Amino acid sequence: MSQLGSPARDRRAYASLLTLGVVDAAAYSVIGPVLPVIAEDNGASPSTMGLFAAVFPLVMLVGLAASGHQIRRGRLRHVLGVSLALLAVGAAAFVVTSDLAWLFVARAVMGLGSGGLWMGVTFRTLEYWPGREYRCMSRIYAAYSVGALVGPALGALPGSHLPFAAYMVVLLVVSPLLHFLPEPLEPRPYVTDHSWRRLPGFWYAAGGIMLGMLAVGMVDGVLPLHFSTLLTQTQIGVAYVATAVVTATAAVASGHLRPGVALLLGGVAMTLGITGAGATTAVAAWLAALVFIGFGGGAAQTGSTGVLLEEIPTDRIVSAMTVWSQLGIMGYFIAPAVGGPMAEHLGYASLGLVPLALGVLTLVLGVVTKRSHRPVQR
Repeated sequence: MSQLGSPARDRRAYASLLTLGVVDAAAYSVIGPVLPVIAEDNGASPSTMGLFAAVFPLVMLVGLAASGHQIRRGRLRHVLGVSLALLAVGAAAFVVTSDLAWLFVARAVMGLGSGGLWMGVTFRTLEYWPGREYRCMSRIYAAYSVGALVGPALGALPGSHLPFAAYMVVLLVVSPLLHFLPEPLEPRPYVTDHSWRRLPGFWYAAGGIMLGMLAVGMVDGVLPLHFSTLLTQTQIGVAYVATAVVTATAAVASGHLRPGVALLLGGVAMTLGITGAGATTAVAAWLAALVFIGFGGGAAQTGSTGVLLEEIPTDRIVSAMTVWSQLGIMGYFIAPAVGGPMAEHLGYASLGLVPLALGVLTLVLGVVTKRSHRPVQR
């Protein structure tokens, strides 16, 4: 049963949340095609650009924690408004400067806003559709995958200023949606509960979301420098748009699978894709690898969400969801922070070792979870 009260309100809420998800994901992915341009303008190495890409998810961790605190106090709409404003401020800095030091700050500001926007969209979805959380969240992931399409399309615009100017226009267009987003008829009370720390299933879900976000981080923060040896900024943007279509399809389709199955398929696919993308120097092989990465990222993110919702009742999920989201963003952080130096010193072929190690750990956690206990709820 929906908490909105009418089909019209239900559709309006869904459209608003999906659009906000698109905008948030575009903040992640707009940087991918632009990264080689920024590196060239500043004479930066792969390690430096890896750190630059990593600052977004690093500060996003702060945004996740701060917004989770505000959501528990019933200030979800405030969280959404402030988050959109932070994204706009960070994007504006990219429009007016090319200096890498200031761009570090700008990207950090955008990460702070993105953390709040993710939490706001997620918890409003859980409030609106109790009992249908898994299926509805799979569609939210599909919206994020569409945003991963919009971001590279904007990033394909020439230079480092124009893509972010276009992103600011998108923010201005969608900001009024906050005024039309209905409140749930019966706001869900959230209970502070930390028992999830002792649940193997929580850590299995956490490993899964780290794995899914690792795929995003590799595509946004490491592989563009490799691809730029043969592809232009526009061509990278077009390839990423196609990848986002695959990710969106996989995110929705995975909502019809058992969460553990979706997570396993996603982890295998993205590991093969990242390995293939780094180990080859042919455009056709790169495109095939991006298909695997796109499918793997979408399936792993949806599957890990399903595992989390099976383990923890939604009225007690705020704390668990906050930490789960933070660990997911750690996957996005690890990709450029570790992948950049590995690519510089060991070559791009070594990148597959990162998802392989995390995938093995996640598989072990899954086996432990299956043997330890039955899920609390579906």
